[in-house]
Amino acid sequence: MQDKYQHTDVERDAHSHWAASDAYRVTEDESKPKFYACSMLPYPSGKLHMGHVRNYTINDMLTRQLRMKGMNVLMPMGWDAFGLPAENAALKNGVPPAKWTYENIAYMKKQMQSMGLAIDWSREIATCDPDYYRWNQWLFLKMLEKGIAYRKTQVVNWDPVDQTVLANEQVIDGRGWRTGALVEKREIPGYYLKITDYAEELLGSVTGDQLPGWPERVKLMQENWIGKSEGVRFAFTHDIRGDDGALIGDGRMYVFTTRADTIMGVTFCAVAPEHPLAAHAARGNAEIAAFIEECKSGGTTEAELATQEKKGVRTGLTVTHPLTGEPVEVWVGNYVLMSYGDGAVMGVPAHDERDFAFALKYGIEIKQVVLVDGETYDYHRWQDWYGDKQRGVTVNSDSFSGLSHKEAVAAVAHALNEKGLGDLKTTWRLRDWGVSRQRYWGTPIPIIHCDEHGAVPVPEKDLPVVLPQDCIPDGSGNPLHKHEGFHAGVTCPVCGKPARRETDTMDTFVDSSWYFMRYCDPKNSEAMVAEGAKYWMPMDQYIGGIEHAILHLLYARFWTKVMRDLGLVTVDEPFTRLLTQGMVLNHIYSRRTDKGAKEYFWPHDVEHVLDEGGKIVGAKLKNAVGDLPVGTPIDYEGVGTMSKSKNNGIDPQDLIEKYGADTARLYTMFTAPPEATLEWNDAAVEGSYRFLRRVWNFGYKLSVADHSVALASVAGASRLQDVPFGKEAKALRLEIHTVLKQVDYDYQRMQYNTVVSGAMKMINALESFKAMDSAGAPIALIEGFGILLRVLYPATPHITHALWSRLGYAGVLGDLLDAAWPQVDESALVQDEIELMLQVGGKLRGSIRVAAAADKAEIERVAVASEDFQKFAAGATPKKVIVVPGRLVNIVI
Repeated sequence: MQDKYQHTDVERDAHSHWAASDAYRVTEDESKPKFYACSMLPYPSGKLHMGHVRNYTINDMLTRQLRMKGMNVLMPMGWDAFGLPAENAALKNGVPPAKWTYENIAYMKKQMQSMGLAIDWSREIATCDPDYYRWNQWLFLKMLEKGIAYRKTQVVNWDPVDQTVLANEQVIDGRGWRTGALVEKREIPGYYLKITDYAEELLGSVTGDQLPGWPERVKLMQENWIGKSEGVRFAFTHDIRGDDGALIGDGRMYVFTTRADTIMGVTFCAVAPEHPLAAHAARGNAEIAAFIEECKSGGTTEAELATQEKKGVRTGLTVTHPLTGEPVEVWVGNYVLMSYGDGAVMGVPAHDERDFAFALKYGIEIKQVVLVDGETYDYHRWQDWYGDKQRGVTVNSDSFSGLSHKEAVAAVAHALNEKGLGDLKTTWRLRDWGVSRQRYWGTPIPIIHCDEHGAVPVPEKDLPVVLPQDCIPDGSGNPLHKHEGFHAGVTCPVCGKPARRETDTMDTFVDSSWYFMRYCDPKNSEAMVAEGAKYWMPMDQYIGGIEHAILHLLYARFWTKVMRDLGLVTVDEPFTRLLTQGMVLNHIYSRRTDKGAKEYFWPHDVEHVLDEGGKIVGAKLKNAVGDLPVGTPIDYEGVGTMSKSKNNGIDPQDLIEKYGADTARLYTMFTAPPEATLEWNDAAVEGSYRFLRRVWNFGYKLSVADHSVALASVAGASRLQDVPFGKEAKALRLEIHTVLKQVDYDYQRMQYNTVVSGAMKMINALESFKAMDSAGAPIALIEGFGILLRVLYPATPHITHALWSRLGYAGVLGDLLDAAWPQVDESALVQDEIELMLQVGGKLRGSIRVAAAADKAEIERVAVASEDFQKFAAGATPKKVIVVPGRLVNIVI
């Protein structure tokens, strides 16, 4: 055995051993309890980052420890390989997205293997593989048959120069990210999935008790996104007629509100730029038409509209208030979405913060109709109580005055119902999922367009519709439009006449909505899922970032329910437990260049400027960077998520080459609990490496002596109770098994930082043990180090594998991969003596040791006779001795 820890040799040997035995291949085994642990699959961007290292090490620790406890554990991996970044890389580098993607997959897979992850690579999938996405297409067609998938027009961002649709993130300040052209809003046909049909069930699971293993904040995020609202839908009537002389919307403009109690405070209404009333008003008004054009460069989502400036323009039209009969002005507002509700809202400035700001900006009347006792309304400043539903009582509302929120809503709903203008209604924030993307690098939508028969599904026997992999996007639209091979020979499945393929591809969220089920049956060419899914699903533990807490998880839950309703799976929810690991953060340093651009600096080139209290107040260069000399002051921006663009990322490969994979793994587990953010610290990385060297050095010292007898004793663990351990050996076993008991608990709750702390306590106890002449000392040492190796193994599998094998543990306890998890020896926790604190006159003066079974009289005798009491009593006679069992003795003098 080498005397020095050489991580490169240790990790290479471990990888060879695991590869030779195909150690991580997993099959279904009914004789063992199953456990399916899965990390969210990565996008093959090119290199792993430290967030990946943390995520996968969490999963790996869980997998390895449960395998040692006798469970059949599955940890698969795959690649979320379709998507826009590959197209952007193709534009930049002039290579097909397929080539870029597969090269990245190969490199990242090699990185994962260097980390020693217990991944069953026989189940590897890539979502850009036709064998995978054929099932996207197959299920889409099944949804089409059931009416879950349907076709309708959608509003998109259109770049008029590149003649292509842009994702929301590609629109910057209203302009295309590549051309800088003003983006237009266009309505084009696309396919949608009826996720709203499942809204009630999706909500019920997160608000009920079906997901007890999920973080509460994630369930709340899902609940808010689904957004069930109970309110009133009603109509403002009007006599506005279109060019054909007919009443627009049958003379009714509908709105929905959860605040019907404020209906008497309506002073305006706002409609979306696409609303029929807006279009009507624009025909004869250039200002309105121009405003509607301007709105086309705005956002298309609620999130975007919430942050942009609220603008509007009067239409000159009025509608009639349904209860007062008074005319109400109609405005066009850039913050109203046609796709939400009926594309119109009632404006109550007095009790809605958005409407309040809008009214102040445009001089619209503000009418208070809700009063909170003890509060004074200020028409120039918004106060939170204006929108208080709990304390508010209606005022200035005619017959509805004096009512609470609930009473007023019920009364208003009844009055509107009596007039035939409205009623109570439940609405949802959730909208049907638009899956059409005017993109190349994605799953082709299996539709054929025929001039006679319209959109016709591709016959199942012709699946998959294979995406050509030789396209190189050039920014002039979807290259599938011009790909002759993609369209060659296409005929209508109905009439056989020449037709054309659908060139839209599916949203990449489709790919990630069920990949975890495909891991269960990855090679089955006859079925989307089969027996493997019956065995492994539902997943027992899902691990991923909080950034996926809404859409990915929501879509995966919806997809699972659709598969259940189609008879493919039997589970209602895909993930039993969810862990959202924290992000990895690092310091950010920058400066403004002479041209006003921001330049970022790597942390290794920077040193902090500290104030007298040691607080970071600035930074300066410690190495010359470009033309900037050492000592140049730069800005310190605090800590933030690691990012290539901000020069604060850490390349895991560099870390592995310098310190080893075990150090990288140990550091990410020890520095913070899994759910917390981890702030990068170079000194702590060095500390993790030093700790592993201590473990190695201790193992080396054990290796130089013959411990075969001790190993044989440890192998027969039940016999340890009969070993006549001396006092010092007993103390060591007490420490080791006490820590093991805590570590057991920490593994159960996935608090891996304290697991590592426990391992550090164990090595401290082993290193400090010097009484080799104590009875049973070699056995206590060998047992203790064997426990340490097994406790540490899930975090650092390479070094522990090497020490386990080279010290002979494998020969008596089996390969560390499947060695039994160490059991706490309760007999080792039984103490012959206990320590009690000694107080004299209520003040702590020392301690005494007594037999664990000593009675009160014996404890009093030892305390009074102790040297500490004699010293502080100064000859005084004890008046009273108070014994607090197991804790202290107080002698009153």
